[in-house]
Formats: sequence, structure tokens, C-alpha cells
Amino acid sequence: MMNTVKKTRSSYLMIEMILLLVGLLFLVPFYFLLVNSVKGFGDILTNAAGWPEAFVWHNYAQAWQKTHFLTSFGNSLLITVMSNLLLALLCAMAAYRMVRRDTWFNRVLYGTFVAAMVIPFQSLMIPLVKVVSTLGVMDTRTGLILCYLGFGAPITVFLLHGFVKTVPFSIEEAGRVDGSGTFGIFFRLILPLMQPIIVTVIILNTLWIWNDYLMPSLILQSPNNRTIPIATYAFFGQFTKQWDLALPALVLGIAPVVIFFLAMQKYIIEGIAQGSVKG
Repeated sequence: MMNTVKKTRSSYLMIEMILLLVGLLFLVPFYFLLVNSVKGFGDILTNAAGWPEAFVWHNYAQAWQKTHFLTSFGNSLLITVMSNLLLALLCAMAAYRMVRRDTWFNRVLYGTFVAAMVIPFQSLMIPLVKVVSTLGVMDTRTGLILCYLGFGAPITVFLLHGFVKTVPFSIEEAGRVDGSGTFGIFFRLILPLMQPIIVTVIILNTLWIWNDYLMPSLILQSPNNRTIPIATYAFFGQFTKQWDLALPALVLGIAPVVIFFLAMQKYIIEGIAQGSVKG
């Protein structure tokens, strides 16, 4: 018995050490990013892995100015917040309706959402630009928000649909006995119960929308509408790459979303587990 316990503890210790090494391996890119963001251009080229010979803190000031960081940050924040609000609310309503009204149309509609998850974005880029141009929202933040709403809806509906299935129908029956209508039941009873999965989809969509480069590069053209990834890409030209400014800009760009993720990560596993058990 004692030998079995010792073997089990040794196995757990070995697994923990392996996981620790894997975790450190994933932190290596962050080390290179942070260390090289305070180096001069020449020091980056000659000693990328080493400690800075001198800390060049004004890299951050120059990156802040050249990216017009406050404007880019405001655009990214507005687009991310509005896209998340629309995705969470509209997809929650759609998922609730498809679960509680199990008609052939809703089943086909849900199957369409699931099928859309496997369509590669690259195959839709040209039609997307044509549709956005036809609607007259090209080079606007509104147009980009509508694009995120369309492309984010499939996975959001899929997760919310699975979660609604776990909500007992007796809760709605009690609400109807108390005189609540459909909207009252949804907003007062169902939507509060969906908080864990809603927080989860907000986190996942935030990581996607905040860091996305491809879609904003297709829709946004004016400098005043640039998001942080688009503004950062300005340091990478055809013949020149300003690593001493690009790396500080990357740190400034990812810092808000990293802080947001660390603050909200506890909801991810909980929400996905609850939303996928019966999905």
C-alpha cells in the first residue's frame, strides 16, 4: 500500500514538473517580446536573446506617438465592446428561441450555424468586401462591427444553445404562472442564468476581435479608424522593419487584453463545461 502511494505521488510530481516546463516554454515568446522592447535597434539584431545592454524606455514613447495609440485603442475598445454586446444579446435570444421552439425550421437554422463554423474566412473575403461596399458601410467602424457579428454568431450560438438545454423548463412555467410574458421570462429568468456561458463567449470573442488583423485590414482604410493591430503593422514595411518600435507597440497592444483575460479566465472552463455537456 505504501509503495503504491509513493508511486502515485512520484507520478504526480513528474507530471507537475513536465507541465511546469511546458508552461515556461510557452512564456519564452513573452520574454523575447518584453526584453527586446527596451533595446535599441542594433542591440535587437545582434543580441536578441540576451539582456539589454541599456534600457531604452523612450521606445515606448515613440511607439505611443507613431501609432496614435489613444485613437487606435479607442477604436479597438469601441469595436470590441459593441461587437460583444450585440453577439451576447442577439445570440442568446436566438439560442433560447431555437431550443424552446423545436420546429424543423429552427433545427435547420441551428444546423446552418454549426455548418458555418467550418467555413474558412479566406473563402469569404471577396464576397464580404462586396457586401460591405454595397451596404455603404465600407471604411466604418459600424461595418466592421456588423462583420464581427456575422462571423462570431455561429460559435456563440453553438455554445449558448448547449447551455440553454441545461436550463429546466419548470423555471419558465413558474414565470408564466406569475404572469410573465416571453420577453419577461427571457430577460428576468433565463438571461441571468446564462451569465457563466455569456461571460465565456465574451472572453473568447474579445481575444479574437481585439487581436484580429485580417478583417480590419479589409474593411478599414482611414488612419482615424485603425485598430491597434493595423496601427502596429505600420512599422513593418517592404524594405524596413522597425523592431525597436514595433515590439513596444505590441506590448502596449496586448497588455489590455492580457489583463482582461487574467481577470476573467476562471469563467472559461466553467462556462464551456456547462454549455457543452448537453450541446
